Amino acid sequence: MRQAPLYLLLTALSISPALQAEQNQLPSHDAGSAQIAALQQQLAESQRQLGELQNASDERASAQISRLSQDNQRLKLQLKQAQAEQPQPLLSQQQLWYAIGGGTTLLAFVIGRLSAGGRNKRRSEWV
Repeated sequence: MRQAPLYLLLTALSISPALQAEQNQLPSHDAGSAQIAALQQQLAESQRQLGELQNASDERASAQISRLSQDNQRLKLQLKQAQAEQPQPLLSQQQLWYAIGGGTTLLAFVIGRLSAGGRNKRRSEWV
C-alpha cells in the first residue's frame, strides 16, 4: 500500500477548520425566532382571554372584548411583520447537506486522482 504525499494530508487538514469556521459564521436567527415565539404566545394568551370574556355578557366584558380584539389585530400585524423581516437562509437544510455531499465527493475524487500521480502503471479496472 502506497502512502499519500504529505502535501495532500496537510491540505486536507488545513481545509477542515476553514469549513467549520464558515459554518459557525452563519447568522443565527435566535433573536428573531424568540421575538416571533413571544408574539405568538401573547397572541394565544390574548385569544384565550377573548374567548373567556365572550362567554360573559355584561357591559364591562364587552369593553374588554373590544380592547382585546384590537390587541389581537395589533399582535397579528406585528407577528406578520416580524416573520417578513426575518432573513431567509441562502440554502435550506436539505440543500446544504446535498452541497456538502457533492463537495465531499468531488474532493475525494480529486485526492484520489492526485494520489495516483502520473506514474506509468497499469490502469485500474475501476477507473
